[in-house]
Amino acid sequence: MIAVNPLDSASVLAAFGALGVLAVIFAESGLLVFGFFLPGDTLLFPAGVLCAGSAEQPPRLALWQVLLCAAVGAVAGGQVGYLIGRHGGRALLARASSRRVKGAATRAEELLARYGYGKALVIGRFVPLLRTVLHPVAGALGVPARPFTVWQTVGGVLWSQALVLAGFTLGASVPRIDDYLLLLVAVVVVLSMLPLLVEAYRTRRDRRDS
Repeated sequence: MIAVNPLDSASVLAAFGALGVLAVIFAESGLLVFGFFLPGDTLLFPAGVLCAGSAEQPPRLALWQVLLCAAVGAVAGGQVGYLIGRHGGRALLARASSRRVKGAATRAEELLARYGYGKALVIGRFVPLLRTVLHPVAGALGVPARPFTVWQTVGGVLWSQALVLAGFTLGASVPRIDDYLLLLVAVVVVLSMLPLLVEAYRTRRDRRDS
């Protein structure tokens, strides 16, 4: 029996391949507290790397399957998150004990208020932690279903496909790069935190100016 750690992207990919990508991205995109702790960027990028083959080793995953599963998981997860928010999302957020969850929910509300539905739903996909609560928050705030569906689909497809293709491009360009997956994951974690730092700086600056 294979022990799988859902928080470890290498474990998920080794055990389930593209289907693991679908399941984790689905949960991370909309299952609120549970999805809050799952890998997103750090799963898609390594999955793309494993889709690249070389003269010495064939691809470990099929690129088209990973792209499809990533897109389906992102879009379907966003819709489920919206429905969760529409039916009791505020109460669920209020009961959340994690400061990180509550902080991300506050930032999601601010993002929707500042940029509007379209821009917020696309930008929010690229910000870790924020993307998990953004869709339930949108549902709780009563964002209309049609514009939500359109823009969360655009954001979900752009985010998921860009990260997978970035990993694939790197894997096809650098020989044996898959030997350094743990280092790559660490780099992706650091890079994915940059939007959070930028947003925190802007929020602090705006509060200071006001």
